[in-house]
Amino acid sequence: MNANVIDAPIHVRREGIDEPLYFASGDHQLFGWLHGPLGDALPGTGIVLCKPFGYEAVCSHRSLRTFAEATAARGFPTLRFDYVGTGDSADIGPGSDELEAWIGDILAAVGELRRRTGVERVCLLGFRLGALLATLAAVRSDTVDSLILIAPVIAGKRYVREMRTTRLASLLGVELARSPADVPSASQTPAETSLEVSGFPISANTLASLSLLNLEGVALRATVGALVVDRSDLPAARGWTQELVARGIDADYCALPGFVEMMMKAPQFAVTPEPTIAKVVDWLSARYGELASQVADRERSPRRAVSLVGTGGLSIPADARASNATLTERPVAFGPDQRLFGIVTEPPAGEKRRRAVILLNAGADYHIGASRMYVSLARRWARHGYVVLRMDLAGLGDSYTRPSRPDNEVFPPCALDDIHAAIGLLRTRYAVEEVTLGGLCSGAYHALRAAATGAPVNRIFMVNPQTFFWDQDATLEDVQLIEVVRSPATYRERALSLAHWRKLLAGRVDVKRIARVVAHRGVLTLESLLRDLARGLHIRLPHDLGWELEKIAAHGVRTVMVFARGEPGIELLRIKGGSAVKRLADRCRIHVIDSADHTFSQRAPRAALEEILSKELFAHHPVEN
Repeated sequence: MNANVIDAPIHVRREGIDEPLYFASGDHQLFGWLHGPLGDALPGTGIVLCKPFGYEAVCSHRSLRTFAEATAARGFPTLRFDYVGTGDSADIGPGSDELEAWIGDILAAVGELRRRTGVERVCLLGFRLGALLATLAAVRSDTVDSLILIAPVIAGKRYVREMRTTRLASLLGVELARSPADVPSASQTPAETSLEVSGFPISANTLASLSLLNLEGVALRATVGALVVDRSDLPAARGWTQELVARGIDADYCALPGFVEMMMKAPQFAVTPEPTIAKVVDWLSARYGELASQVADRERSPRRAVSLVGTGGLSIPADARASNATLTERPVAFGPDQRLFGIVTEPPAGEKRRRAVILLNAGADYHIGASRMYVSLARRWARHGYVVLRMDLAGLGDSYTRPSRPDNEVFPPCALDDIHAAIGLLRTRYAVEEVTLGGLCSGAYHALRAAATGAPVNRIFMVNPQTFFWDQDATLEDVQLIEVVRSPATYRERALSLAHWRKLLAGRVDVKRIARVVAHRGVLTLESLLRDLARGLHIRLPHDLGWELEKIAAHGVRTVMVFARGEPGIELLRIKGGSAVKRLADRCRIHVIDSADHTFSQRAPRAALEEILSKELFAHHPVEN
């Protein structure tokens, strides 16, 4: 095995240890990370971090990891984990009561933390829906000594309304091929149906249970202490905290900024709420002061040996008809100093075909992909004999950031090094002979760059790329070509709008910006014609997408692009690729899916995407039934 690959990827930082693990909760397995201080686990108090739901969990993933590392650094072993049916944990049946299952998962995490570290007491650190779940779990456990609740959901019914509103807004935001009458209204989404919010499903049974919950009716033990950190923009938990105090519970309340920046902005723009982390750590140190003094004493003494615990793996049935055939998922650390992290889904034992897929981050989403799509694809493809690696580039998800580079960097300059490290992992550990590389949005861009620079891959999947070349001096906030290629239709629509003419006459329209965009569009059209002419004369120009695609095809690499209809990347491909795209024919296949948004957050178009990618993957390899 390559010395740069380890089976039990335990990271030792200056402040502590980070260890991925699997543990049981009832009849299913959960994935988590145990963050601990350097040396042996301290007796006393540990932390179980209870995540929010869905897209909020994706946006806040990096921040939640920082919370866990911060509490561990102060001497509190901390376990963060994925509920069943979420993240890297086992799947759950579509009709299950997830609320009840997730409360059970929290209690299982409490037991696992105590078993692994020997802590006597546990504090539950919950965020949004996770804060509600943590409170309900605390009622059922004598081990839970305190609660820290960040922007807690107080009334389940109100939270369900919020989710329905979010879903409706996302539907209205998609440029559907259907008529507006086909878009469901809030009244057409009855309470008894399941719901998919930003690509994350929640069952009808869960919605029914959640609608009946209100923390104001939950009776906590008098010995449980609580810190409630409300959001400062829309505080909602002050009254409930006052009610806790009136019942004799030692509860502190504060409202701090940073909620929106942590949980409601896309991961590449999310900001870790440092004031909230400082408040949490200070409150813990004040409540459990004996631990802080023990940490200080330990820091003055020589470092103790680190006790490593095996991570195990997640077993998944490969086929309902063959109970003895299972897939295995396991975490891996690889690359320089094992700083890169990923989850490998392995096919059933005995698979002799040496085929693999590497899935790259979509934006700054971590390795589960948008709407947990990568998890679904990895398990589907592993059932057909593929080894699938879902990886985080350096600075994203659960990989570590390179020195002097920022977190959540979507287009890192060393991305190709990370991809080569991933290919090396698969070739060394699994002896793979065929590699497919793919991703959504920026993941598509990195796949293209890898193939164009000669990475040893056989196929690339590009889903909704929004750029084909990236200036490393640019920022995500800069105006990109996406605006230029999207704008003509937008401006034609606005030219016929009385409301926009009023804005123009009132001086509320940036006319110079519009002129620059339209002029740039004309330049791009002329440039496309000149590039086609240059290719015909065998003149190679820089940043020539058509020539790159031809070069990739000449090396025997197949390119598959999938777009949601209306994506600006389609027009950008036409402008930048020119006639080369049509000439490549079967070696560069283009698919367009109706009624989809950029991240395929709706179930039907996402299923269509998975079907297209699977057929393309299996095209030259008959699939055994």
